[in-house]
Amino acid sequence: MRIARMLLVGTLVLGAPQLALWQANQENSSTVAGKPKASASQQKQDQTKIAVQQICPTSGVKLGQHGPPIQVRVGREIIFLCCKACLKKKIDPKHWGTIHANFAKAQRICPIMKKELPKNPKWTIVEGQIVYVCCPPCTKKIEAEPKAYVQRIDQLYNASLQEDKLRR
Repeated sequence: MRIARMLLVGTLVLGAPQLALWQANQENSSTVAGKPKASASQQKQDQTKIAVQQICPTSGVKLGQHGPPIQVRVGREIIFLCCKACLKKKIDPKHWGTIHANFAKAQRICPIMKKELPKNPKWTIVEGQIVYVCCPPCTKKIEAEPKAYVQRIDQLYNASLQEDKLRR
């Protein structure tokens, strides 16, 4: 896990203009980068992730301020940028940290143990999505049944977004 974390940080610091490795802006065409347009359920899942991520990792601008967010792959992780211009920019480590804090805060519960995440949770990336857990053995369980846990994480994100709406 340490090696993966070091590789991720190295990628971010040394040259994340490679954000454009994979782009999928489903709103603008029926096929994107040779892939079919996302289904309604995938679009809903993307909207949830956009709401949780909140900001662009390169500019720090709120997603949606510069038009429909653009989906990209950074390493194994799928995230969103605020605009096409950000495809050519490097990720700001401060914004990257904020985004990951947003995802951890929205998830807030280990999907295996169903308890609050610790201050420094462990994590894994499943189907392009970062999943936080309470301990290393939980990552192995998630990797054994990825689809079930990605669905659980989406439920946790939606519950968190609903709680935020109620607090306002």
